[in-house]
Amino acid sequence: MTDPLAFLAGGGEAARMIRARDWSAHPMGPPQGWSESFKTALSLVLNSPESMILAWGPELHFFFNDTYFRLLGPRLPWAMGERFDKVWADGWAQAKPIIDAALEGRSTRYVDLPWKLGTDRGAADTWWTFSYSRVLDGQGAVAGLFILTNETTEHVLGSRALRESEERLRLVVEGAKDHAILTTDAGGVITSWSAGAALAFGWTTEEAVGQPTALIFLPADRAAGLDRRELDTAAREGRANDERWHQTKSGAPVFMSGSVRPLGDGRGFIKIARDETERQRAAHRLALEAERQRRSLQQMPGFVCILNGPEHVYEYVNDAYVAIAGQRDFIGRPLREVFPELRGQGYLEAIDEVFRTGRPFSAMAAPIHLAGEAAPRFIDILYQAIRDDAGGIIGIFAGGHDVTERVRAEQALAEANATLEDRVAEALRERAAAEEALRQSQKMEAVGQLTGGIAHDFNNLLTGISGSLEVVGNRLAQGRRDGLDRYIAAAQDAAGRAAALTHRLLAFSRRQTLDPRPTDINRLVAGMEDLVRRTAGPGITLSVTTSSGLWPVLVDPPQLENALLNLCINARDAMPGGGRLVLATTNRRLDGAAARALGLPPGDYVALGVTDTGTGMAPDVIAKAFDPFFTTKPIGQGTGLGLSMIYGFARQSGGQARIRSTPGQGTTVSLLLPRHAGPADAAGTTPAAGAAPRAGTGETVLVVDDEPVVRMLVAEVLQELGYAALEAADGAAGLALLQSPARVDLLVSDVGLPGGMNGRQLADAARLLRPGLRVLFITGYAEAAVLGEGQLEPGMHVMTKPFAMQALASRIRELVG
Repeated sequence: MTDPLAFLAGGGEAARMIRARDWSAHPMGPPQGWSESFKTALSLVLNSPESMILAWGPELHFFFNDTYFRLLGPRLPWAMGERFDKVWADGWAQAKPIIDAALEGRSTRYVDLPWKLGTDRGAADTWWTFSYSRVLDGQGAVAGLFILTNETTEHVLGSRALRESEERLRLVVEGAKDHAILTTDAGGVITSWSAGAALAFGWTTEEAVGQPTALIFLPADRAAGLDRRELDTAAREGRANDERWHQTKSGAPVFMSGSVRPLGDGRGFIKIARDETERQRAAHRLALEAERQRRSLQQMPGFVCILNGPEHVYEYVNDAYVAIAGQRDFIGRPLREVFPELRGQGYLEAIDEVFRTGRPFSAMAAPIHLAGEAAPRFIDILYQAIRDDAGGIIGIFAGGHDVTERVRAEQALAEANATLEDRVAEALRERAAAEEALRQSQKMEAVGQLTGGIAHDFNNLLTGISGSLEVVGNRLAQGRRDGLDRYIAAAQDAAGRAAALTHRLLAFSRRQTLDPRPTDINRLVAGMEDLVRRTAGPGITLSVTTSSGLWPVLVDPPQLENALLNLCINARDAMPGGGRLVLATTNRRLDGAAARALGLPPGDYVALGVTDTGTGMAPDVIAKAFDPFFTTKPIGQGTGLGLSMIYGFARQSGGQARIRSTPGQGTTVSLLLPRHAGPADAAGTTPAAGAAPRAGTGETVLVVDDEPVVRMLVAEVLQELGYAALEAADGAAGLALLQSPARVDLLVSDVGLPGGMNGRQLADAARLLRPGLRVLFITGYAEAAVLGEGQLEPGMHVMTKPFAMQALASRIRELVG
C-alpha cells in the first residue's frame, strides 16, 4: 500500500513529528483523506529553507518546518497539527485581526518583532519578521494561510549584509499579491502559480501551469538559454539569484528580483520574486537626475566641492574650484592631505565642527593663504552638512565665490576715502550735537506744558479745598454751624478731583499702583453695559459684540472699567446728534512684524475696541491725542488727561492703545492687552464697600507710615471700629514692634519709608518673624521695583492713596477675617 505520508520526504525533523502523530482522531482526519492542495502546501513549508508555517482549514491547524522550532520553545513537543489559537493562545488577541485580514486577501506582515526565546519571559533577545498570505485551493476558495518567518536579529543590530538578506526575505513574505511564487518540476515545467505571479506576469494559474519557465523570460534571454541556466545554477549551488527583466503576457517588460531554490529530493524548484519595475525605473531616473545635478554644479559660476566622511574625502570638485585651488589630485584624497597649508588657518576646524554638529558655517571675504601665493585670497565660504535619509551626517558641501578682486578694490577705495570719512564723521558729530540741543529744547517745552497744566488744575483744586476749610474755620470760630456740610462736601469733592488728576498723571507715566487680577473682559463689558447705555443717552444705539472663547488677561479690573467708561464718554461727546456706539472684543495673535508695528513683543493678545460714528479725528489730532492736557474740547469741558491716562494704563499693563479715525466717519480706540496663561477669576470686580464691620476681640493692626497725619487718621478710624492700633513712623520702628510679643493680625504699611528700609522690605522681614502675616500696602506711587511689577506674593495686597477711611476699614476687616 502506498505510504500516504510519502510526500513528506526530505521534510526533516518536522516531517518525522508529523509521521509520529496519531491522526486518526484529528479533525483533519487521517492522511489518506488529506487534499492534494494541502499536501503540496505542506511539502512546500517542510522543504522551505526559510522558517515557515502552514495554518490549514477552518480551524487553522498549525504546521511548521524545522527552522521554526526555536520560536516555539516549550510548545514544540505538542504544537504540530494543533489549532493556531491554542498554540499561540497568549498572543491570539493580537494575531486574530491580522489572520482575518490575510484570509480576506490582504497580505499582512510584522517587521522586526522582538521575541524572547525559551521559557524566560524577560527582555527580547531575537527579532523576527512574520508574513501572512492566504492559500487558495483549486476552486479558488481559501484553504489556509502561509506564514513566513525570518530572524532579523543581526539586521536590527546593524549588519548591512543581513539587512539586505532580511529585505529579500521580507519581500518574499509580502504574500501572494506582492510576490510571484511559483514551483516547477525538475524539467522546469510550472506546477503551481500564486496570485502574486498572476498579478506580476499577467497569466492566470490555468494559463501558466504546465508551461515551461521560459514563458516569463524575454525572447533574447530564452534564445541565450538563461531560463535553463538559472535552474542548473540552483540545482548545483542551492540557489540562483533572479534579478532581470522578464516577459509579461501583454508583452510589457517587468523587472523581477528574487531567487530560485531547489525543492527537496530533486522534485523541482521554487521561484520567489518581487516586482521591482518601479524601483529600477526610479533608479534610472535618479541616475539621470544625479547626472543633471552634476552638470549643473559644473556650470555654476561659484566654486563647489563635495567631501565625504569625517576625513572629508573629495568626491567632486567643479572647474571653478580647480581655478582657485590650482591643479591638484583631489578625488579620493582627504582634505588635509590635499591642502596641508590650511592647517592653523581655522578652516579645517570649521569643517570638522560642521560635520560634528550639523550647524552650517559661513564667512564673508575670508582670507585664505594658499601655497605658492604671496598675498591671501578672499573667499565667500559656505560649509553645509550633507545628510542621509535617516538624518545622519555623511559629508560636507562646500561652496562660495572668490571675491579677491572686489575686496582689494574696496580696500583701495577705503584708503582713498579715509580723509573724506573723517570729514563726514566730524559733520555727523556736529549734526548730532545740534539734534541733541533741539531735543533738549523740545523736552523742556513739553515739561513746561505739562507743569503748566498741572499747576493750573491743582491751583484751582487747592483753592477750593483751602477756601472751603477757611470758611469752615471762620464759622466754627463764630460759633456758627449752619451750612458747614456744604463747604466740607466742596473740600472733599475738590480733594477727590485732585486725587483723580494724580491718578491720571501716574497712569500716563505708567506709575499708578495697579492691582492686576486674571480677568474675563467679556464679563467685565457685560457688567458695564447698562451703565454705558445710560451714560450714552437715548440718542445713541449701543451694540456689544463679544468673541466666544475670549482669552483671560491680567489687569486691574476697576482701572479697565474706568478706561472703558472714559472711552465711551469721549465717543458720546463725538456724536452730539446721536449715532452708533460699538463695544467689541476679540483674540489676536501678533507675529513678529505686526507686533513690532505696535511696539509689543510677539504673542497672544485680547483686543477691546470702542467705535463711534461721530465726527472723527484728523491725522494731526490723532498724533497728539495721547499727550497729557491735549484736548479739542472747549475750555472747562475737559482736562486733556483722559486718553493719556488710558494710554499709560494700557502700557503699564503690558499692552498698547491705538486710534483709527476718519474725519466725518467716526473713530475706533483699541486696547490690546496680553493674554494671561491661567483662568480668569470667577468673581467680577470688587463690589463697593458697605458699612465698615466692627473688629473682633483683641484684633490688632500695625500702621507704619512716615506721614503723621496719615498715621493719625488711620489709627483713629481703626480705634473707632474696635481695632487695637499700633503705630510706627519708619521701618525700623515697625520691625521692633513685630519682634515684640505684641499681637499683630495685619501689617498696614506705606511703601516709601525713610531710614533705609522700605515697606516691602519690612513686609518680607515681618513674614520671616511671623509666617503667614497678611500685609496691606498703602501708597500714592507705583514703586514697581518695590512691589514686584504688580506680582505680589499671596497674602499681600495694595491700596492707592487717597482712599476713603470706610473703604480702608472694610479692606482691613476682609484681610483680618
